[in-house]
Amino acid sequence: MKILSTSEMRDVDRLCTDRFSIPSLTLMENAGHSVAEFLQNRFKNLGQRRIVVLCGKGNNGGDGLVAARHLFEFGTKPTVFLFAAPEELRGDAATNHERLRKLLPAIQIVRSPGEWHSLKSPLANADIIVDALLGTGVRGPVEGLLADVIDEVKLMRRGRFVLAVDIPSGLAADALATQGPAVSADVTVTFTAPKTGMLLGNAADFVGQLVVQAIGSPPALIEEIGKGKLRWSEPREFQQFAAPRAPGGNKGDYGHALVVAGSVGKSGAAVLASWAALRAGAGLVTVATPEPAVPSIAAHTPEVMTEPLAATTQGTVSTSSLDGGLFASLVKGKRALAIGPGLSTNAETQEFIRRVVSGHREVPIVLDADGLNAFDSNAAELKRAGGLLALTPHPGEMSRLIRRSTADVQSHRVEVAVEAAAEWNACVVLKGQQTVVASPSGEVFINSTGNAGMGTAGTGDVLTGILAGLVSQHGRSLDASGFAQLIAFGVYLHGLAGDIAYADHGEAPLMASDLIHALPRAYQTFFARAEEERLRG
Repeated sequence: MKILSTSEMRDVDRLCTDRFSIPSLTLMENAGHSVAEFLQNRFKNLGQRRIVVLCGKGNNGGDGLVAARHLFEFGTKPTVFLFAAPEELRGDAATNHERLRKLLPAIQIVRSPGEWHSLKSPLANADIIVDALLGTGVRGPVEGLLADVIDEVKLMRRGRFVLAVDIPSGLAADALATQGPAVSADVTVTFTAPKTGMLLGNAADFVGQLVVQAIGSPPALIEEIGKGKLRWSEPREFQQFAAPRAPGGNKGDYGHALVVAGSVGKSGAAVLASWAALRAGAGLVTVATPEPAVPSIAAHTPEVMTEPLAATTQGTVSTSSLDGGLFASLVKGKRALAIGPGLSTNAETQEFIRRVVSGHREVPIVLDADGLNAFDSNAAELKRAGGLLALTPHPGEMSRLIRRSTADVQSHRVEVAVEAAAEWNACVVLKGQQTVVASPSGEVFINSTGNAGMGTAGTGDVLTGILAGLVSQHGRSLDASGFAQLIAFGVYLHGLAGDIAYADHGEAPLMASDLIHALPRAYQTFFARAEEERLRG
């Protein structure tokens, strides 16, 4: 879906009522209910949790009041703070305040820092804090009473689950960076569509996991109103990849991926990438690797084929592998070429990589890890006159490729990815929280699946394999725009598998191979969500 600016979001809400006769009160009801429902699904023993709901006087506070009402109906006893006099509330927020008072008369009214100081003790005992203080209409830094409340939430965050309603209070919805105090949330449940400022600059530090809830706004209206090129990765974006396979299909129909990876001591990278390519659905996968590494790779996954390449004395790929047309014969007939994981930074091997990338434009290429390192001082060589190329740098690798600091890359993730994609005529995947996928024509997908547990060795190799597997299946007839969409789907699927693995194992114990084991369920989840979206229209 399109990512919207604050003014575009206001237009969507207005037209929902004016054009589609959806009352604004209904939109607020759906928003608040979705927050309570998220918590109910997240915490199995929600009724035993101590919940504090912080509400401002605007519509964001109204969403919080609705959420508190439904939390009460779900069997919890939330403590609700309203940072305004009831008579200051207007419209739908006032209506929902009256509805909540009938169920929960003891709403704490706070109008000054002194009152907050005397009443804030429940915050220290809370298990869950719901932030509904300020919405997308914030202009400038937050001051006064609400600044004190935000600071207190930040102070109390450790050991507590913080959920932001629509947007973390204090975060600028349209700007690259926030000014002044802002809530740092574990999860932000936003409505209808993500807002621009939630996905740019340092916003990830405040937003946490981003969840987008539909509250009744027609998807076509979001597409009509949104004018930018930023899109958020979700199942609807990738419907074309949800079609079932033909009953008579065979392995040849789903493509043959060639994975050039591994070296002595780094054969695991080749195993992870090739295994992931198979799990992603490639009909056939071959690993081309230095001859000494072949036995360990061949022994791991029997479905993967291996081809030995000439090796240097260090057990890495030698440029002599390109002699006599041997490597060219391996590329022939392949639908995807993934190159880089575990190849090493050996100078001769790095030359091999550069010659492969420049000399095999007939097949789509996924370039990662040591494949990217080969271009640290030769980034200009990445530009190709034709063919499809996807690069998957993490911020440090991107920093080296473009000669800018990692901090600068992180502060301007979208701009950096867009500029690099145009410069190199490639699809660029800038990895990290809110992974950015940019096409040469400026289309951008921002992905919110995945979690901090994926910051462990080998998860990038798994992504490379997933992308190779998807390209081998779907990449034959795609132009650059369609190729970027396919790559974005792979990033989405990779993060979704990571989220499933996180649910199984937790954050710290998560390993790269757990993602591969979770891929079947990630596919099942994607197909189910895609079908729900299709039926919803």
